Amino acid sequence: MMAQYRRIKSQLPPNTLLLFRLGDFYEMFYEDAKIGAQVLNIALTRRGPAPMCGIPYHAAGTYISKLLKAGHRVAICDQVEEAKPGKLVKREVTQILSPGAHLDEQLLSSDRHNFLAAVHRSGRTYGLALLDLSTGEFYASEFPTLDALTAELYRNAPAEILIPSETQDLQQLTAQLPSTVAHEYEAWTFLPDVAETTLKEHFGVATLDGFGLGNRPAAIGAAGAILYYLKNELRRDLTHVRSLRFLAGEGFLQLDPHTLRNLEILEPISPHAPRNASLYGVLNRCVTPMGARRLRQWLARPAGDLTTIHERLDTIDALLQHPELLDDLRKTLSEIRDLERTLARLSAGQAGPRDVVALRTALRQLPALREILWRLLTETQREWLLTGTEGTRRDPTSARQEDPHTRLLRRHLDAVEPQPDLVDLLERALVEDPPATLKEGGVIRPGFDPQLDELRSAAREGKQWIAQLQQREIERTGIQSLKIRFNAVFGYFIEVTKANLDKVPPDYIRKQTIANGERFITPELKEMEAKILGAEERAVRLEQELFQNLRAQIIDRLGPIQRTAHALAELDVLASLAETARLYNYCRPTVQDQGRLEIRDGRHPVLEQVQLEGHFVPNDTELNDQIQIAIITGPNMAGKSTYIRQVALITIMAHIGSFVPARSARIDLVDRIFTRIGASDDLARGQSTFMVEMSETAEILHHATPKSLIILDEVGRGTSTFDGLSLAWSIVEHLHNVVHAKTLFATHYHELTELEGRLPRVKNYNVAVREWKDQIVFLHKIVEGAADKSYGIQVARLAGVPEPIIQRARQILRNLEEAELTPDGKVRPISRHRRTRQTLKEVPPPAQLDLFAGMEF
Repeated sequence: MMAQYRRIKSQLPPNTLLLFRLGDFYEMFYEDAKIGAQVLNIALTRRGPAPMCGIPYHAAGTYISKLLKAGHRVAICDQVEEAKPGKLVKREVTQILSPGAHLDEQLLSSDRHNFLAAVHRSGRTYGLALLDLSTGEFYASEFPTLDALTAELYRNAPAEILIPSETQDLQQLTAQLPSTVAHEYEAWTFLPDVAETTLKEHFGVATLDGFGLGNRPAAIGAAGAILYYLKNELRRDLTHVRSLRFLAGEGFLQLDPHTLRNLEILEPISPHAPRNASLYGVLNRCVTPMGARRLRQWLARPAGDLTTIHERLDTIDALLQHPELLDDLRKTLSEIRDLERTLARLSAGQAGPRDVVALRTALRQLPALREILWRLLTETQREWLLTGTEGTRRDPTSARQEDPHTRLLRRHLDAVEPQPDLVDLLERALVEDPPATLKEGGVIRPGFDPQLDELRSAAREGKQWIAQLQQREIERTGIQSLKIRFNAVFGYFIEVTKANLDKVPPDYIRKQTIANGERFITPELKEMEAKILGAEERAVRLEQELFQNLRAQIIDRLGPIQRTAHALAELDVLASLAETARLYNYCRPTVQDQGRLEIRDGRHPVLEQVQLEGHFVPNDTELNDQIQIAIITGPNMAGKSTYIRQVALITIMAHIGSFVPARSARIDLVDRIFTRIGASDDLARGQSTFMVEMSETAEILHHATPKSLIILDEVGRGTSTFDGLSLAWSIVEHLHNVVHAKTLFATHYHELTELEGRLPRVKNYNVAVREWKDQIVFLHKIVEGAADKSYGIQVARLAGVPEPIIQRARQILRNLEEAELTPDGKVRPISRHRRTRQTLKEVPPPAQLDLFAGMEF
């Protein structure tokens, strides 16, 4: 047996834990046992010289989940034949699982993808492939820099990443993605020629041009390696991976990892925050897991083209115009559940009867869904025909008279393909509420297969005969407590208590003595047992065959059903966005490509729902050719950071095609959103707070374009006042004169407000505050002009700083405001305002220079 173990272990990928089936346990040996015992917190024992530990077969799923969560690959080695005395049981590896390649529902999160990634460098270009085995979604992309590749990996958060062996720069990725398990893999599988062959063979095509991979060796290398790894290393069935989509590295609103985190787009920063305290959390009213995953993708990678955005806005608009159809759509979608992952389990041969019933339930809804979409389409089309240009009615008989606002609805309607014959087959074949596994039987509906009905009838009649036999034996022997029982070891037997053993007939054959009696058999009983058990065993085998036939017929329809699932996921997202817009009175933004950003009565979408429950003070925003940079001053806690964040979030919402929290909004296309918000030490890389702040600022200044939106919060505060002010001043000048990007700059440096008079496209705003009896009241309203005070001492009082400290601080402040230190060390009176004005007069006009030219960060 140990020789068998070593042979199987030697055939596995390196660093793979082998779970070796021995009876009712999976055992691990040698180094695997040491790792398994530590991760699973179970006892480590020995079998001769070999360390070993084991987990119960019936509870293996829980333990395997822990091993995968800890980042280990796991090979499952099962017994593939019945054990026979004196013969070694045949064992084979039935599946190999890894963090990025498994279908374990205990580990999979329903609202996010579980991607396996592969990266490859060809020349100066970096290729990336992402495959979610649980849904079959497969993407490839290329990036010009390692930073761009890292940002895409951060957006998708893969569970596992494959890196060509001995590729140093790609190995740096692991340090920046701590939650991702990295494996080095055979470098030759990433070679474009090898990878191209792998891809062509899998998809059965002669060229990869149809996937957008023509002349893209980096993307081809990554995509081919990921398929080779799954098929040959992990031995996975990839029947459900039917397409590969190339995602361009540009053409969408790019959000780097800092922005995704700072704006809390996908997750809240604080682990103690409510789960919905993120943009994703407040927009996610999806009723299917497929929709929730798609919404997360849209937010991580917002659209960058007007056509996609307008089509989504048109569809949401149509749903809001017909609320009864919106309700019907969401109610019908809620019956569909996770169609994508159900198909994946069926394709991989890991689906049980309840998965097929879930598929049947989903397919049942498709005719009703098509009816809802058709009604929505015709109602929208009718309204469009009745509202022609300048009030004239359009010609309904013209074939060309098609409402352009319904294009996305039409595509989804065409993609939703009912499968009436398949539904009919599943209705006839499966019972309504089947058991969890095939082994239990009772999955196939009576009347579906005559042979199965006969076997079931034979087993049922045999059991009736057993019941009749028990009654006859009671009457024959006079033993009223006589029972005919069954167990898996002895089969059927007659059980008699000790008190009645003297009444046992001579034709009973003693089988076993138990504590309170004895068990007997008769030739007649054993003959009927063979018939019953034989019929039951054949019935279970036949049910398994029938079920596999059903699975094969479902897989034959895999392509159309996957397209339907894709359309349903998008419809769910659009319906979710429409429902959110209806609940919170969002408006439809105007989205063009002329560089304008104008919001009237905008609100923070997360705070409005999570903390303020609708009691939010709205604010306006205007950035355009005349107002490029808004400098926002005001005290802490007044709402500066909330305001600049809400502008960025509203911009992102418009780019995913969502309505936005405002009275009206014009949100023109931006190519990137940059944020420099908050600061913290990066001790692992030996960087101080200020170094982190300046590194992130430098990245913005190097990569921002005139189409970017920049959010800066308190830049320069990590160093001395004069150093920080000088840097903040020159950064604003550079953004104005060189970059030309729309910018919101929140600051405590009131001196920066002088820039409004010096730079034509800079405008001052402040957060309104009212003073009352030495107290301050935050109005949370953004108004034009500069703040005249910082109100730091009043804010300290609100924060609970003891009163004696507050009073002493006031005294020190008065002294600082009324005096200054002369060059000879003496103190002389001077107003802070006059000192600032004098200093700023000495600053020369800004030059058109690249502030960071030649510098490395």
